[in-house]
Amino acid sequence: MMVTSPARADAGTPGKDPKWGLARLFAGVRNTWRTLTSMGTALVLLFLLALAAIPGALLPQRNLNEAKVAEYIAEHPTLGPWLDRVQAFDVFSSFWFTAIYVLLFISLVGCLTPRLAEHVRSLRATPVAAPRNLARLPKHHQTQVTGAEVDAVASAVDGRLRGWRRTTRRTGETTEISAEKGYLREFGNIVFHFSLLGLLVAIAAGKMFSYEGNVIVIADGGPGFCSASPAAFDSFRAGNTVDGTSLYPICVRVNDFEATYLENGQAIGFQADIEYQAGEDLTSGTWQPYRLQVNEPLRVGGDRVYLQGHGYAPTLTVTFPDGQTRTQTLQWRPDDQTTLLSSGAMRFDPPGGIYSDERERRRNQIAIQGLFAPTAQLDGALLSSSFPELNDPAVAIDIYKGDTGLDTGRPQSLFTLDERMIGQGRLTKMARVNLKAGEDTRLEDGTVVRFDGATPFVNLQVSHDPAQIWVLVFSMTMMAGLLVSLIVRRRRIWVRLTPGAPGTVNVELGGLARTDNSGWGDEFERLTERLLADVSTSGGATSEVSARQHEEKKADRA
Repeated sequence: MMVTSPARADAGTPGKDPKWGLARLFAGVRNTWRTLTSMGTALVLLFLLALAAIPGALLPQRNLNEAKVAEYIAEHPTLGPWLDRVQAFDVFSSFWFTAIYVLLFISLVGCLTPRLAEHVRSLRATPVAAPRNLARLPKHHQTQVTGAEVDAVASAVDGRLRGWRRTTRRTGETTEISAEKGYLREFGNIVFHFSLLGLLVAIAAGKMFSYEGNVIVIADGGPGFCSASPAAFDSFRAGNTVDGTSLYPICVRVNDFEATYLENGQAIGFQADIEYQAGEDLTSGTWQPYRLQVNEPLRVGGDRVYLQGHGYAPTLTVTFPDGQTRTQTLQWRPDDQTTLLSSGAMRFDPPGGIYSDERERRRNQIAIQGLFAPTAQLDGALLSSSFPELNDPAVAIDIYKGDTGLDTGRPQSLFTLDERMIGQGRLTKMARVNLKAGEDTRLEDGTVVRFDGATPFVNLQVSHDPAQIWVLVFSMTMMAGLLVSLIVRRRRIWVRLTPGAPGTVNVELGGLARTDNSGWGDEFERLTERLLADVSTSGGATSEVSARQHEEKKADRA
């Protein structure tokens, strides 16, 4: 006798069958993908992306101004560190902004690809057959043509539907013409969304391959700069894939700078006469002239050189007791953008040979800190500026002697002295004076400090973004696609021709607007008149308009 083992009790049960678990996992993944790739999800993600960008506009960003970020955290000791932990000061490179960006990209790809395939299928498809009862359509017209045959009327109507995608069907003695127009609406919609997708890709590519550097260049024969290395810039911001070794080499020097002001000191124009070298000019030593103006950058080698701002660089000369001199021309920071009253600092190291002992040399360094006014205005001993143009330059400076901190290895501000050196008594104030151009002052040890004048400087920005042209292209195609999708309307029309009494043809038309119905009534009437004009061979035609058409006309007149 043959014995069979009993079937396993857990076989096929939803809780224990491995196939059932895989099916549930597959169903969950499929539903998640469908939700993610829906147009509603894409709109939500687009809204979230705009919402996530708000902190980047309201809070200082570390990649733009790290000093402002440090100042904000210092002023908000409770809130600032928490914002820093959630990368609120690095919004556009944060993990949560990147996550929204990537999800939006995936959502757009997932929902637009099937939509594009569907649109291609609709372009290749034959217009749908006419409904059984055309009178039930929103737009309907019925007439009778005498002195014509069905084939002749069908041929005339078909010829006047030029520009419509149409097809003719014959069933027995009945001829039907189906026509459709407005495929550009969906095409414009798809172009708009794919352009949005391309815009996201272009912006992401720009973040990866772009770089931007700012540098201050002294005018009137200053040394200029060359952009072959990030070290040549005062500040440099690079994309994620830029390591600074493949920057486009370009050298710039500023020959002259001019600014035009109104009587109240408001600037109305800036322009700088520059010379630059790029490409073969670097080996031949040839300089090319260019007039650099605001919003008119120098474009060369994929880089753009912008004129961002300007200010003044005072020139001070220190004559040490043995007669040797040190001269510096250094930019000072404009504190008042209206009058260009500026503040800054300079540090002078004694020339070699004056002091044999290293410590003695450090104790005799000279440091200067103060204000510069392009057009001096004195209120007692207080210096201010009355106009931004270089009419009557003057400085109000404190002169220090001692260790300026140049050899400490600690980074120092370009515009202020190290307060720790002053607080520790390593820098001692020797004098406080106001000097006009050409004036000097003598210290107790015989050191002479002279103010020689000032030279304009310009702030140049070198920007490289290979995706910028694509951002423009996709922005324009976005607007074009949106305009097409708003203007073009999708509509369908059917014409049914049947033989009537001997020598007559019954003509029935029906119209349907698949999208916006605004203006479709007038268009349908004009189309009807054009299709049926002079279709009879004898010129006689009778027309019977449906009751619905009469009611619509009465409503329009009302």
